[in-house]
This record gives sequence, structure tokens and C-alpha cells, in this order.
Amino acid sequence: MVLAQLGGSISRAIQQMSNATIIDEKVLNECLNEITRALLQSDVQFKLVRDMQTNIKKIVNLDDLAAGHNKRRIIQQAIFNELCKMLDPGKPSFTPKKGKTSVVMFVGLQGSGKTTTCTKYAYYHQKKGWKPALVCADTFRAGAFDQLKQNATKAKIPFYGSYMESDPVKIAVEGVERFKKENCDLIIVDTSGRHKQEAALFEEMRQVSEATKPDLVIFVMDSSIGQAAFDQAQAFKQSVAVGAVIVTKMDGHAKGGGALSAVAATKSPVIFIGTGEHMDEFEVFDVKPFVSRLLGMGDLSGFMDKIHEVVPMDQQPELLQKLSEGTFTLRIMYEQFQNILKMGPIGQVFSMLPGFSSELMPKGREKESQAKIKRYMTMMDSMTNEGKQISNPKLMNESRMMRIARGSGRHIREVMEMMEEYKRLAKLWSKMKGLKIPKKGEMSALSRNMNAQHMSKVLPPQMLKQIGGMGGLQNLMKQMGSSKDMMGMFGGGE
Repeated sequence: MVLAQLGGSISRAIQQMSNATIIDEKVLNECLNEITRALLQSDVQFKLVRDMQTNIKKIVNLDDLAAGHNKRRIIQQAIFNELCKMLDPGKPSFTPKKGKTSVVMFVGLQGSGKTTTCTKYAYYHQKKGWKPALVCADTFRAGAFDQLKQNATKAKIPFYGSYMESDPVKIAVEGVERFKKENCDLIIVDTSGRHKQEAALFEEMRQVSEATKPDLVIFVMDSSIGQAAFDQAQAFKQSVAVGAVIVTKMDGHAKGGGALSAVAATKSPVIFIGTGEHMDEFEVFDVKPFVSRLLGMGDLSGFMDKIHEVVPMDQQPELLQKLSEGTFTLRIMYEQFQNILKMGPIGQVFSMLPGFSSELMPKGREKESQAKIKRYMTMMDSMTNEGKQISNPKLMNESRMMRIARGSGRHIREVMEMMEEYKRLAKLWSKMKGLKIPKKGEMSALSRNMNAQHMSKVLPPQMLKQIGGMGGLQNLMKQMGSSKDMMGMFGGGE
């Protein structure tokens, strides 16, 4: 996963500092140098890194801190805040409103994934009840209209474009007018890819922007672009009023630090990230949970959202009950494999739990993982109901494994491999033992009275320990902001 290596390096630097007996200037400098090195290796712009280091040193003045202060927590908080500041320009982007026509224009470099992202953006809003439409104003690239047409047809979204007309401004205006008459409340204009050296294409982009008067201009950026991100993003910002950024190809192995630089250059927030080629591999970007996951501090709100999104409503209480009990049978593994195929890679899901680093389970081999999951499910299909209820791996003897292998047409070695996977997942599942999930009716009351004391009773003891006990929990609550934000952890709040 992009930025997983960065997250791992920063987590290790913080861990090394936490392990030090005395926190002095030397330990702080070593920690900051390690973080600086990690950010520079991830292609974050040098000036941003230097400013971040200076700001942390200003905040954490070890001489001024009175005895009794938890210096580790103060340093960790400062690092968290500075990373958030780097990714958050402090102003929200334009948000489309249902029933009111909004025009959104997409701009970006060639090959950054603009056309695919346009459809993903439309599809995301369509699922939420909007009536989106797509306009292809890319007359520069051969096959652009065909690609948009294919994507839009698959997602059942109306589209407009022309094989004959070569003027993108004319196509954009006609498309926007047509969909306004059809009462579409989200009109998305896809433009030609360009880079800052192409003055003619930049002029064309300005003309399309002036003609369609978009409510929001989204800059689409490939996460693998590297150091060039800052200059390119700045060039776009100078030509059109970029209001938001979408970072694509976050499922690759690129360093991805350029994505952090683009936010600083455009002074616009990242609103979504593309995590794969498929239509639904598109996530809303939220700064604090993202940085929290990057530092291995987890994102419980994202974890609970995933459960609410993927698991059918009638199964949710049962699943959450099983989670809190920590009992993990082969039947649960089978059901979770079904959910994982819809939810996304398990590494991404478990990186939302505190104490797990995002590099713990490497990403980028989805097809292989998917094939393996399907293979395991085939083996479990050949098991009896009694066999699937086993929660103790020791009961899975050799004769049972031989029977499963014969029944599924697989080698016994693969059945043993499946049992190893089961043990590994059972260990992860046990981390959630003791998680107390509030009932729906309790949500609002808990939200109003949420404090660290309440939270410590809700979290499993092992997870509370990973966060850093009561002090760590209070610190996390300050970082996450209001009690309403904290309630997001449990799928609650308004």
C-alpha cells in the first residue's frame, strides 16, 4: 500500500523514542531525524519536511516542560498534529447538495486516472441518492470518449460526448446545458490530461472552466508521481481554482509522499482516494483517521463503517457479538471471507485497529489473495457443519484434513495452509475480545456523555493497553476532536 512504508518508519521512530528510559534532546532529535528521513524517502517536498521539524521543536520545548508531564505523549501529539496540518489546508471543499445542480470539473496530468475517477465519483454519489451525469470534454486523447462511455454504461450513469466535434469547450457547454434540462443534480466534466509545459492545453482548460463555470474543480493526482507533484499541482492551481484533490492508485507500491506535497501546493483538501481499478474501490478521505492509521494508532470509525457498509443489517448485531466474545470458528472465517471479498483486503481493514501497522500485511497482490480466499472457501464447502463449528485448531486432526482435501480436490498441504491462516486470523480476532458495542438506542446518550472513562469501559483491555492506557486514550480523544467524532468509532453520531 502507498505510504505503508512511511507509516511503518514513523511508527518505529516513535516506538524507539517510547522505549528510551529518559526523553532528552538527543532522543527527540534522533526520533525527528528518523521521521524526516522517512518523509524525504517517501518523496515529500524538502521545505514541508523542514517546516514540520521546526514546528515540532517549537511545540516540544523539553526545558520548559514541568516534571510529571508525559513527554512521550506530548511529542507523539505534536507529530500527529503536524502530519494532520500537512494534509489539511484548514478549509473544507465545496460539497454538492442533492436537488441543486452542481457542476464539477476534473483536471490532472495524462495517465493519472481522471476518466476512471470521474465515473467512480459519479457512482459514489449515485449510491447516496444523487442523480449524476458525465460529460466527456477530452478531445485530445483517442479513445477517451469510448472509455467514459463504457464506464458510464456499466455504472448506469447518463453521459454525453461527441466523435465528430473537436472543440472541447462546445462539447462541455452542450453537455452541461442538456443535463441541466434533464434535472441532473451532479454534472461531472472530464477534461484532457495535460502537464504544466503544455501552454495550449492549459489555455483550453481555462476556457472550459470559464464556459461551464464549475462549482468545484478537482485535481486528480497519481500517488506515484513523486517529487514533481508540488510543481505540477501548483501550475494547475495557478490556471484554475482547484478546490479539492483526489489521489489515485493508492493500491500500488509507490512511495506516495508527493500526495502530501500536492495538498500543500494547491491548499485544497484531499476528498477521496482511489484504492483500486474497480468502481467501488474509492474511499472518502478523512485526515485524522488517515494519519492515525499511518502511525499505527488505528481508525475504529473506519472499521465500524466497513462493518455497517458490508454486513447486512440483520447480521450486524450477531457479528459484533461474535467480535466482542473473541470466539472464532471456521464458519465465522467462511462468512468473513465472503464479507472481505466485498470489504477490501484484510490488511486494509485490520490497519484500522490500534496497534496494527499498515505495512503488517502488504498490499498489491489482490488477485492472488482473492484466488486464495476462494480456494479456502471451496475447501470449507466440503466440510460438515460440525467441522465448521470447530474453534480449537487442535481438533482438526490429520484424518479430518485428508477428508477435506479429498472432498475439495485439493492437496492436504493446502488444507494445512488454510488451517495456518485460520490460526493467524483467530489471533487477530481475539484482539477485539471484550469490545462492548452500544445498542442503537444508547448511541445518542453515549455521544452526549462521552469521556475517557466511558471509552475505557467500552474498549477491550488489550486494545486499551496498545493505545497507551488511560493517558493514551485521553490523548486520542483530544486528537479525534469532539465526542461526536469519537462516536463515529461506533457507527454512531448524526
